Amino acid sequence: MVEPQLHRVTLPNGLRVVLAPDSAAGQASSGRAPVVGVSVHYDVGFRSEPEGRTGFAHLFEHLMFQGSESLEKLAHFRHVQGSGGTFNGSTHQDYTDYYQVLPSAALERALFLEADRMRAPKITEENLRNQVDVVKEEIRLNVLNRPYGGFPWILLPPVLYSTFANAHNGYGDFTDLEQATIDDCAAFFDTYYAPGNAVLTVTGDIDVERTVELVHKHFGDVPAREVPQRPSFAEPFPAGELRGSHVDRHAPLPAVALGYRLPDPVGELDAYLANVVLAAILSDGDASRLQQRMVHKESLVVDVHTGCGLMGAPLDARDPDTFTVTAIHTPEVGVDRVIGAVDEELEKLAADGPSADELARVTARWAASLYREHDRVVSRTLDLGSAELLHGRAELISELPERIGQVSAEDVAAAAKALRADARAVLEIHPAGDDKNGGAA
Repeated sequence: MVEPQLHRVTLPNGLRVVLAPDSAAGQASSGRAPVVGVSVHYDVGFRSEPEGRTGFAHLFEHLMFQGSESLEKLAHFRHVQGSGGTFNGSTHQDYTDYYQVLPSAALERALFLEADRMRAPKITEENLRNQVDVVKEEIRLNVLNRPYGGFPWILLPPVLYSTFANAHNGYGDFTDLEQATIDDCAAFFDTYYAPGNAVLTVTGDIDVERTVELVHKHFGDVPAREVPQRPSFAEPFPAGELRGSHVDRHAPLPAVALGYRLPDPVGELDAYLANVVLAAILSDGDASRLQQRMVHKESLVVDVHTGCGLMGAPLDARDPDTFTVTAIHTPEVGVDRVIGAVDEELEKLAADGPSADELARVTARWAASLYREHDRVVSRTLDLGSAELLHGRAELISELPERIGQVSAEDVAAAAKALRADARAVLEIHPAGDDKNGGAA
């Protein structure tokens, strides 16, 4: 993989632009297809939602696809797909992203589409009510009517965290969604969708000078607005073990999630990456410690996973972030045996650290995974944009393999030692009808 040379521009209205062209020698030498990726990351996510408006950031993401100043409803879909491209958007804890991947000849079309809805999305009462219904159906499909729906990213935070920003359901409560108004939408757009609160990323088969001209042409006249002061969502670490439970009427087996606070992903990046390596040593692949012990040798669980980040990926949020351990087990095994096995493996790593072979395996798997992912235009575009927004350094994505490789056995041991039983959350999932679920909520 040839790492792109990054170019940055900031427009007078405050929009930050990151350009990552393929090899300057051109497509023939780089071996890349004539494809471009365009994304816009806005500095607003679940944690910025006001109380009483759970799920609003995600709802607003849907509304941004319902037409704009110059285009009718569904026109965005038609223009991208008619160019042979793909598109989507997603809402995270600290940002919302929108992207298109198209043939390079359609670059200007993608820039026009993103600039037009940044300037003035078409938010009507009809669109709002329609998208509230769409989001409610999405919640039914992905959470309410699915086994282990919302586990752990919706169900664990209210056990581990105490503030509304960190603990509430980012998918949204039906009552809150139904009470959303056009005035709420206008206020949310005016507050968070200013160009100065966004990062535009363009990657792939592009000419830098021509792309800068097109960015100025389409985004230059988007009016500047005041950018909100980013709040701190910090809260104290737990002073003891916190417990919660939930009855899942679709779950065939009990499950448990453990949640621990992580070092600041931005301010304490090296300590955070030690936890990324720790998570991989614990559960990444059949050779990992928890897989070997809990699945293959002792048959304690049918599935176990550890990771950094509630949304399933590391470096996807600012502080506070969460280290999670999830396991699905049989009723005969019981949750205490599952938690006990996890604690024992953490204690071993805290005392002795991982072996050189384990570190080498994790480094190799991580490097291979990152290079494979970033060889795809969509992944490269989104990761560059989120790294620029959250860390102020899009270059971080190309540095990660080396930085992961520099994590030592001592670093991993320290990370394991910090995952203490007296400062974590324990969430138990009980199937409906489980006679042990008394008091579950």
